[in-house]
Amino acid sequence: MTSETSSPTAHSRGVLLVFAATVAWSASGIYARLLTTDAWTAVAWRALFAAIFLIVPMAMFGGAGTRRAWKKAFGPTGLALIAFQTISQAAFIGAYYTTSVANVAVIYATAPFVAAVLGWLILKERIVLRTMVAGLACLIGVGIIISASLGAGRIVGDLLALLMTVTFAFVIVIPRLDPDLPAMPPIFISAVLTFLLFAPFGSWGSLDAHNLMVLAAFGATNFSIALVLFIIGARHLPPAESALIGTTEVVMTPVWVWILFAERPPVATVVGGAVILAAVIWYTISELLRGKA
Repeated sequence: MTSETSSPTAHSRGVLLVFAATVAWSASGIYARLLTTDAWTAVAWRALFAAIFLIVPMAMFGGAGTRRAWKKAFGPTGLALIAFQTISQAAFIGAYYTTSVANVAVIYATAPFVAAVLGWLILKERIVLRTMVAGLACLIGVGIIISASLGAGRIVGDLLALLMTVTFAFVIVIPRLDPDLPAMPPIFISAVLTFLLFAPFGSWGSLDAHNLMVLAAFGATNFSIALVLFIIGARHLPPAESALIGTTEVVMTPVWVWILFAERPPVATVVGGAVILAAVIWYTISELLRGKA
């Protein structure tokens, strides 16, 4: 008897949902370019709206958990997850304000390989050869992008994108240190904490109707709706296939901004991004084929 998770219909639905989540995530550059507030305000209020809209998926998937789950969120691993998630979200918005959308997208694509290195250092997990090869290729791609930004005024933004990527890699690895750590409470707490930390430095006067609508949409679609779609869709797909679909975000994010705002990616970003994208696609396809072997 064929289970729903392995049926063609369920698989197709999973592909569509994960792709829809990826499209929602790829809109981050559009929201960043629509905003007219300063970076401090954008970081704070995007986080607040993300926390508000995260209540829905928490209720849907039991993420609110029990009192024990919330208490565990304030344990050592929970606090570490909150700290790294807070830094990652702040650096994410800051990078959009100080470098090109394309640079942020392609540097962020290296997160799985940074997580693999952290897994080796912290969890003593073995890194297989294909991961090392793909990770080295990504490192070369990032080097190409950052080296070209040194004299172009984008180096701060590229370093923020790199900080976002490294801290998000910690967010990936930390739950594996403590499998019982609840996922959503720390993320919710992090969003609230980000608002509390950055709101005092923001410009309340810039929060007109336009910016509030953009920030609300940013928090809703790029955080909550995308998360719900991905969680539901990924249930019906092998992890490698979900990751492969997710790589399209690297292409879509700068393309939307190119079409809508005429923000053309720097040549070095196209070259370095091509190296990174090729490495990610090669790695995820090899993982997918290995899983079917």
